[in-house]
Amino acid sequence: MPLTYNILFTIIIFLYGIVVGSFLNVLIYRIPKHENIATKRSHCMECGYQLKWYDLIPLFSYLFLRGRCRKCGARISVQYPVIEAVNGILWVLTFLKYGLSIETLLYCLLFSALLALSVIDFRTYEIPVGFNIFILVLGVVRVATDYRNWLQYLIGLVSVSLFLFAIFAISKGRGIGGGDVKLMAVTGLLLGWKLNLLGFVIGCILGSVIHIIRMRVSKEGRTLAMGPYLSLGVAISVFFGDFIVNWYMSFFTA
Repeated sequence: MPLTYNILFTIIIFLYGIVVGSFLNVLIYRIPKHENIATKRSHCMECGYQLKWYDLIPLFSYLFLRGRCRKCGARISVQYPVIEAVNGILWVLTFLKYGLSIETLLYCLLFSALLALSVIDFRTYEIPVGFNIFILVLGVVRVATDYRNWLQYLIGLVSVSLFLFAIFAISKGRGIGGGDVKLMAVTGLLLGWKLNLLGFVIGCILGSVIHIIRMRVSKEGRTLAMGPYLSLGVAISVFFGDFIVNWYMSFFTA
């Protein structure tokens, strides 16, 4: 692809990414409160001012308003531009790695779902089932578009999740959450068993290390939300998984 078109597509994908990121903020705020995500208009949390279209331009409205409500001047959470920017960056990085492909579309949507569910799980210790259903649909599309390799996706569906389900059943939900079990099942269907297993291992390592640090520094309790760490592990696996797997397997084929 010529450089000019590559830059143009990168800009377009980033803009789409921050727009979707704006919608993710709606999901993050409203789903835990069981509020309608479609019909209820966005408003200021302090004064109730219903935001106009020009107050809702991703990133730019926040910067223009200097992070404050146009009506009452109350501070707007920095979460909003951060989620928008992170989602846009993830979409751009995915495009730069996979180009214009079905993988780019599926992984961009996957990252958006993982980003939203990670924030919700971090705050509530619960992964809303709708996100897992959404990723399941992405997995079905992946199998349909790469049907020659259907077996690796089917194995991915159960390779990690069966192990986690056993922990869930034995511990009666104290060792792992049901949402985490479902998450690793649906990401396995989308990624295949190799990348999903790698993502799970990376997520567990990150979760253990980071949470121990949080326990030491901020006196965090023993209970941790695994969704954010599993999601980060999956993301790392999507971007670097093939390289890591090939590097690891080289020790057995040399």
